[in-house]
Amino acid sequence: MRILFVYPEYPDTFWSFKHALKFISKKASFPPLGLLTVAAMLPQEWEKKLIDMNVSVLTDEDLRWADYIFISAMTVQKKSVLEVIKRSKKSGNKIVAGGPLFTMGYEEFEGVDHLVLNEAERTLPPFIDDLKKGCGRHIYTSEEWPDIRETPYPQWDLIDMKKYASMSVQYSRGCPFNCEFCDIIVLNGHKPRTKSKEQVLGEVGGLYKQGWRGGVFFVDDNFIGNRKKLKLEILPSLIDWMKQKKYPFHFLTEASVNLSDDEELMQLMVKAGFRRVFIGIETPNEDSLAECNKHQNKNRDLIACVKKIQGAGLEVQGGFIVGFDNDPPSIFERQIRFIQKSGIVTAMVGLLNAPRGTRLYHRLKKENRLLNDPSGDNTDCSLNFVPKMNIETLINGYKNIVKTIYSPDHYYKRVIKFLKEYRPKQLRTKTSLKFSYFKAFLKSIWILGIKGKERLYYWKLISWTLLRRPRFFSLAISFAIYGFHFRKIAGI
Repeated sequence: MRILFVYPEYPDTFWSFKHALKFISKKASFPPLGLLTVAAMLPQEWEKKLIDMNVSVLTDEDLRWADYIFISAMTVQKKSVLEVIKRSKKSGNKIVAGGPLFTMGYEEFEGVDHLVLNEAERTLPPFIDDLKKGCGRHIYTSEEWPDIRETPYPQWDLIDMKKYASMSVQYSRGCPFNCEFCDIIVLNGHKPRTKSKEQVLGEVGGLYKQGWRGGVFFVDDNFIGNRKKLKLEILPSLIDWMKQKKYPFHFLTEASVNLSDDEELMQLMVKAGFRRVFIGIETPNEDSLAECNKHQNKNRDLIACVKKIQGAGLEVQGGFIVGFDNDPPSIFERQIRFIQKSGIVTAMVGLLNAPRGTRLYHRLKKENRLLNDPSGDNTDCSLNFVPKMNIETLINGYKNIVKTIYSPDHYYKRVIKFLKEYRPKQLRTKTSLKFSYFKAFLKSIWILGIKGKERLYYWKLISWTLLRRPRFFSLAISFAIYGFHFRKIAGI
């Protein structure tokens, strides 16, 4: 049996970092972890090949080689998915599809032969058994949350790691919170399910053996969903492993803002090599937080929480939303002031959308306010429902936020503010002297410091960093390059 795994192309979005990746000659930020894990679940004797369309071209020869095409995707990849399905059907391939896009809306994809939905640990084995017998069904689904301690290590030999900026691992699935707009709890449940410390060390050890050195993204829905296990087992083990290996990796992940309540946990994360954490802040408006059931963010000084996390040595990347029913006309200026005051350099501001299956989706459907399915890119100015605020006011206000916070003046001020307040532990990593990063610096001088409209801000940042925070020089250059990407996306 010949299996071709196809990961469809991402459009140019905020999180694609497409324009920043060119500085370090990388094709994509992260590899398709889901497909690499599914590959490890298939019989070893089957031939396997993976084409990530974000780093290489899917050729007709690839399609002719395969007996089955396995596709997994997120909503934002839908356009590319439809093209892959069309090409595969034309080549006479059988298509097997799974992952979030298909699990939440499989009815839209008529050309798919077999839909292996929900979590593969439960739905893939019966499909494989039926496939061997020649009687594969059209749909495989399960309401059971699998024990992810059964999950095998990803099959890393299917990709060329040199094409990616970072690798990925998964420690847990699920989130204990119940935000109205979030589909994570629909896909992965409320109760965090975790892997053992042996599995976590095995996965990072596998990356180490493959020769990877650099960033590793823990792709968990909420990394701190089970804080007790993290503090007693996972992080202490990871700290020891990193020390033994002389800190070959630096980690990033996603967490809730209550991380700021736990000083011990933050310190353990930093000691283990965590440098960044994405936090869904959403809005400074208390009524909107109550509306979307974001209770973990309510009744807090959110700016103080951010500064506490960043002061502990973790850079906060923030998610923000406008378009809630309770958003007042002043929300746009409030979001700008909050972002600037917080010193969050990477602030992703999006329009509220209602993904299929979420509580928000069902509420808006009852209120007859749904328009269509979301694009999956909440920064493309699209809405899939009728907002309470005048739509023109909302779209224009949103555009003003993005263009303001990523203008060189506002953006570089945030970078300097962050660097003033950032207090990380000094960890030596084997990535610090990579030639690609030196080359990125030289490119930044030409593109940002000579040709760019922001050149005065760029040189001010460099001189300020060398004089005040010289050990953060490479980080300052990285931020300058990120800003170039964000302005491209914002059309500035």
